[in-house]
Amino acid sequence: MKNISFPLRNAIGIFDSGVGGLSVFREIRKLIPDHPIIYFADQYHVPYGPRQLEEVYSLSKVITEFLIGQGAKIIVVACNTASAAALYPLRDEFPNTPFVGMEPAVKPAAERTHTGNVGVLATPATFQGKLYNSVVERFAKSVKIYQNTCPGLVQEIEKGNFQGKTTRLILENALHPMLENGIDTVVLGCTHYPFVIPLIKKIVGPDISVIDPSPAIATQTLRKMSELKNDSLSSDFNNSILLTSGPRNEFLRFIDKIKLNKNIVLEVDWSNDRKKINLVQSEND
Repeated sequence: MKNISFPLRNAIGIFDSGVGGLSVFREIRKLIPDHPIIYFADQYHVPYGPRQLEEVYSLSKVITEFLIGQGAKIIVVACNTASAAALYPLRDEFPNTPFVGMEPAVKPAAERTHTGNVGVLATPATFQGKLYNSVVERFAKSVKIYQNTCPGLVQEIEKGNFQGKTTRLILENALHPMLENGIDTVVLGCTHYPFVIPLIKKIVGPDISVIDPSPAIATQTLRKMSELKNDSLSSDFNNSILLTSGPRNEFLRFIDKIKLNKNIVLEVDWSNDRKKINLVQSEND
């Protein structure tokens, strides 16, 4: 393992149920290229979508405590399901830590649509959460929304299956009925889904707008960092540390597939105690 001294100074903490939040990580890294980031992929518990909201909150709280303990000064909940289940209570639980969460991009979709018909792809927990329903209530009263939970899509993306037959079938089953109902905009309500945007565009065609919220989340993260005191944009460590609670080799294969700089990739052990995460001393490439 490379010589890393935890806690890091003024790090950005990002977490997701798995690899999906790397779509947000990439956008944040573009805006803030020389700043420490700790990314946590909870691949031991992926997917979050079918889990009860209370369980997702419990997992999110443990991850947040861990990231703060490693030096994170701001937490990006780069997971729509975790944002739906945990964003508000996490802000209450950790009042001194700024949080940036995933809000389904229903507002820009409602503003952009010409047909008044919008498709939203998200997990069951996201659709059940107060956050999503609040956004719909505030910004989408004048449009018709068609929802689909895309069962199995997160698991296919976790495998790196962006173009395969199973992935295409899941997306076609979700999108074809929406297209028949005249949608002209698709909202990606899961951070895993940007990895299959090329396939989505093949299915829906060039006239359908696909909204990925990741760039907006990166902009909000930079804004929050700039608002922090004690020189929050300064640090002695400018690398990224990517952590997984699943098998490190599988995580590395995914990182290679999306051509992401591996930086420092470590494994954590979260298999024995739901309330405690331990770093594993792994050899790095």
